[in-house]
Amino acid sequence: MGSSIGRFGVRWVAGVGAVGAAGAWLAWAALPPVPVPAENPITEPKRVLGKILFWDEQLSTSNAVSCGTCHIPARAGADPRLARNPGRDGLINTPDDILGSPGIIRSDAENDYERDAVFGLLPQITGRAANSPINSGYAPELFWDGRARSRFVDPATGQVAIAAGGALESQAVVPILNSVEMAHAGYDWNGVSVKLASVRPLDLATNIPPDVAGALADRPGYGELFGRAFGDGAITPRRIAFAIATYQRTLVSDQAPWDRFVAGQSNALTPQQAQGWQLFQGAARCNVCHAAPQFTDFSFRNIGLRPIAEDQGRQVVTGLAADRGKFKVPSLRNVGLKRTYMHNGQFQAIPGVMGFYAQGPGAPPQFPDNRDPLMTQIFLPPQDAGLIDDFIRNGLTDPRVAAEQFPFDRPVLFADRPANQAVLIGGGNPGSGGLVPTPIVQAPPLVGNREYRVGLDRALGGASATLALAFTPPVSGRITPQATLGPVPTTGAGPGTGMATVHFALRPWQFRGGRTMFAQWIVNDPGAAAGVARSAVAQVPLFCGSYGCPCPADVNADGVADFSDLLEYLNLFNSAAFDADVNLDGVVDFNDLLEFINLFNAGC
Repeated sequence: MGSSIGRFGVRWVAGVGAVGAAGAWLAWAALPPVPVPAENPITEPKRVLGKILFWDEQLSTSNAVSCGTCHIPARAGADPRLARNPGRDGLINTPDDILGSPGIIRSDAENDYERDAVFGLLPQITGRAANSPINSGYAPELFWDGRARSRFVDPATGQVAIAAGGALESQAVVPILNSVEMAHAGYDWNGVSVKLASVRPLDLATNIPPDVAGALADRPGYGELFGRAFGDGAITPRRIAFAIATYQRTLVSDQAPWDRFVAGQSNALTPQQAQGWQLFQGAARCNVCHAAPQFTDFSFRNIGLRPIAEDQGRQVVTGLAADRGKFKVPSLRNVGLKRTYMHNGQFQAIPGVMGFYAQGPGAPPQFPDNRDPLMTQIFLPPQDAGLIDDFIRNGLTDPRVAAEQFPFDRPVLFADRPANQAVLIGGGNPGSGGLVPTPIVQAPPLVGNREYRVGLDRALGGASATLALAFTPPVSGRITPQATLGPVPTTGAGPGTGMATVHFALRPWQFRGGRTMFAQWIVNDPGAAAGVARSAVAQVPLFCGSYGCPCPADVNADGVADFSDLLEYLNLFNSAAFDADVNLDGVVDFNDLLEFINLFNAGC
C-alpha cells in the first residue's frame, strides 16, 4: 500500500500513516497538518492500540461503556442518544434540562450498585453534551470549558509528560475515572492497569475493523499490545492517554464537498450551497466564530443560551468573572449528522439554532449577562437561513464520516446488540408494600467475565436475599434453582428500600456460550406470602467474545491448560468455593472434580 500525495499533504490509507518531517499529521485539502507533540509521535502500533482502547467497553467498571459509546462517527462523533439530565432544578422537562450522555449506574467503591439521588438505579446522565473527537487534534484546549489543557501531566507521577500540545492526552484520562461516565466510586489507575492486564482486548465487540482485526489476529493481551506500541508491556495512565490521543489525532475529516470546492472543483457545492457559503461569510457573520478551514476559531464565548447560574462554563477553569457562561465554539464540520446542538443539547435541528441566533418568532430568549456583543450584530433573515442551513448540513459533511469508513470505522459494541443483553421476563411475587423486587442485569454476560454482577432493587430493607440461578425456564414466574449465591443483606429499612449486589465470575467451566441462564432473587420477607418474596426473572443469554470461547480448563486464564490450572482448581475445590461447582448443581462434590478432570484432559 502507498500514500497518495494531495494538494496539502498525504492521505491516510488503510492502515498506513504518514508523518511529516516536522512531526505533524498531514491532511488533505484546506486543513493544515495536525499538530503532534514531540513527546508523543504517531506510530501505527500506538494508533491501533488507541483505537482498541477507545472502543473497548471493558475500560469501564460496568463493562458497558467505552469512550466511543458517546462518540459515534456517523453522528459527527457525538452521542445519538437523547438522554435527559434534569439540570439544576432536579425536574424533568423544564427549561434547564440537559440532553447529555448516559454513563454508568452509580456504584460504590466495591462496585455495588448504589441509588443515585437524581437517577436512581438508571444510568447517570452527563451534565453536558458530548463533544466530537473528530478533528479534535487541532484544538489547543478541550472540553466545553477548556479544562483539558495543552500541558499534559502524568496522573500517576504528577510529572509533566507533554509541555505543550497535549490537550488530547489531558482529555483522554478524564472519563476513565469519572464516576458518572465510566467508573465506580474510588476507582484508580492501578485498578485500570490491573483490569486491562486481565481482559482480552475488544472481547465484547463484533464486526472488528480490518486494521484492528489485523493487530488482534494473534490474540494478544493488552500487555503485548502496549509492548508493541511502547517497547514493553507496562500499562500506565500516561501510555493509555498517549495511545488514545494518537488515535484521535488521525481522525481528520477533510473530504467534505466544501474541501473539494475550495480545492478548485467548482461543482462540489450545489449553487444553493455555494450561495449559503457566501452568506456564511457575509452578513450572517457565522465565520467570525466558525472560521474556515476548521470552522471554529477555538474561542470561548457566551451566547446567552441559558442563565449563568446553571453552568458557569469557562469561569470554573480560569476563575475570571469575564469568562462566566462562556463555552468553546465547536466546529461545524459534519454538524449536519448530529442529533443535538449546544453544550446542553438544547436544540435538535440546525434551523432551531439559527432561529435562536436571529431571535426570530418563537425563539428561546437570550440571557444578557456577559453575552458576547457579537450576538446583537448577527443578520439572518429567513430566506438566507435556508441557504446557510443547506451549506452547513451538506456542504460540510465528509461522506467517510457519515458512512463510518476508515479512519472513522468502528466495531459493533455490546451496547448495540440487544440479542446479547439480559432482559426481565416477568414473574416473581410481591413482598412488603406489595412490591415485586427487581433485578438489575446491565452487565455483559460474557463467558469469562470475571466481574459479572447482578443487582437487586425494591426489596425489603434490612432483609436477607439470595440470588438463584437456573438453566431451565421459569414455571409460573419461578425458577427451580440449580445454584445459589448468598445470602447477602439488603440495604435500607422498610418496604422497597432494600438493595443488594452479588458479584461472580462467569467461569468457562461453569457457564457455556450459547446457553440461556435464568436468575431470580429470593428475599426473606415476613410481609410476603409464605415469608418469601421473589423478584422478576432475568433471562441472561451467555455469549462468547470476539476472541472465542475461553478454554474451560484454563483456570488462571493464561491461554494454556497445564498443571497450574489443575492446582488452582483443586484449591477452589478444597475451599468448596462457588467457582468449583462445575455442574452448577448447588454443591461442590466429587462429581465436580471428575467433570473438571475430564475438561482438563480434553485440553485447550
